[in-house]
Amino acid sequence: MSYKQLFILIIVSILLITGCQNLISEKNDVTHLTLWQGVNPPSNRDVLQKLVDKFNQNHPNIYVESLYVGQADQQMPKILAAVVGNSPPDLLWFNPTIAGQLVELDALIPLDEMLNKSPVKDQIDPALFDSMKYQGQIWSMPFATNNVGVFYRPSLFKAAGIKDLPRTWSEFRQVAKKLTRDTNGDNKIDQHGIFLPLGKGEFSVFIWLPFMWSGGGELATEAAKVDLTNNQGAISALQLWQDLVKDGSVILSAPERGFETDAFVAGKVAMQVTGPWTLTYINSDIKNGDFGVFPIPENQSQATSIGGENLFLFKTTPEREKAAFKFAEYAASEEFQTELALGTGYLPVNLKSRQNKKYQAYIKEQPTAKVFLEQAQYGRSRPVFAGYSRVSESIGRAMEAVLLGKSSPKEALEESQQRLDLIFK
Repeated sequence: MSYKQLFILIIVSILLITGCQNLISEKNDVTHLTLWQGVNPPSNRDVLQKLVDKFNQNHPNIYVESLYVGQADQQMPKILAAVVGNSPPDLLWFNPTIAGQLVELDALIPLDEMLNKSPVKDQIDPALFDSMKYQGQIWSMPFATNNVGVFYRPSLFKAAGIKDLPRTWSEFRQVAKKLTRDTNGDNKIDQHGIFLPLGKGEFSVFIWLPFMWSGGGELATEAAKVDLTNNQGAISALQLWQDLVKDGSVILSAPERGFETDAFVAGKVAMQVTGPWTLTYINSDIKNGDFGVFPIPENQSQATSIGGENLFLFKTTPEREKAAFKFAEYAASEEFQTELALGTGYLPVNLKSRQNKKYQAYIKEQPTAKVFLEQAQYGRSRPVFAGYSRVSESIGRAMEAVLLGKSSPKEALEESQQRLDLIFK
C-alpha cells in the first residue's frame, strides 16, 4: 500500500469514527454544550480541562467542550457577533461587568429560580452575590475569585538594601527607584523596580483601579453618571503611575500583555501588580521560592480589586439550559473549587472549599495565598451596568496616553470624559 493510499485510508477512518461517535451521541441523547473561556496562563487551562473531563465522565448524558477564545478584549467581538447571529455558546467564562450588556441584548437566562433550589447557593461567598446581580436579578454563577497585590522578589530587595515593604504611595515610589539598578556595572539599567501593564484593555484597568480607590476615587454605578474629569482619585492614581515611569523605574508590558510575568520571573523587575491566578505558574518557575506578596500600597485607604470570572448561561433550549446549569453548579462546588484553587492559585468561591483540609494545607505551604485571602475584606468590585465596557475602554485610553507620556493625567481623563459624553448623551 502506498503512503498516499494509507493517508486516504486514515482520513476516511477518522471521518467514519467521528460520524459513528456523532450517531452514538444522538442515539444516547447526549447534550453537547460549549464553554467559551479565556483562562490564562496555559497551565491554568490544563487544570480547567481536567475538571471539565471529570464532569463529562460523571455525566454521561452531558458533554461540555471547553474552548479557549482569547483574552477579554479579543472575546468581546466574538461574543456580540455570536449573540446577534443567534449562535451563542451555552456557557461563557467572563468577568461580571459584561452582565448588563448581555441582559440588554436579551441573551441570558436568569438564574434566581434554579439557584434558590440548589444546595450550592448557601456555600457561595456572600460577598460575591453583588457580582452575580444586575437590576435585582441573578444572571451568573461565580467561577473563581481573586484580588490583586504586589508580587516582589525578596533577594532583589535585600541586594538593594531595602528592609521594609512599602505601605504608602510615597514609599512605593522610593522603593521602585532603589530597585532600578545597574547590577553588572556596564552603565546600563538591567533591573527595574516594577512592571506595569500597557494597553486600553480591561486587564490594565483592573490592575489600576485599586490605586484609584485608594486615592479616594469612585466609579459611578450608572454609565451616564460617570465623571472622570472631577475624579481626583483617578487623577492622583494616574499621576503616581506616570511618576514611576518618569523616574525610570518601570518596564511597560507589550500592548495588552500586562498579565505576562516573564520579566518578573527572570529578575528583570523586582515588583509586579498581579493576582493569585499566577501563583502556581510563578512558584513552578522560581525554584527557590524567591517571591512574596504584599498589599497594594495605600494613599487615603487600603483597597484592592475583586476580580475573577463568572459563568453566564445563554438562552438556547430548555434541555441545554438545564444541562448548562448542572455544569455551573459543579463549577461552584467544593470539589471543583478546591481542585481549581490548588492547581491555579485562584481563591475558592465556595466557603466549604476554603475550609477543606487540602486547601488549608496549601495555605500553610503557600503563605502568599493567605495575603490575598486576608486583604479580600478591602476589595472593591467593578460596577455592573450596560455601558461599563465603554467606560473601561475610555479609562484604558487615558492610562495608555499617560504611560506613554502623550498627556497629563488630567488632560487624558478630560478627553476620555468627552468621548463618554458623546457616547452616552
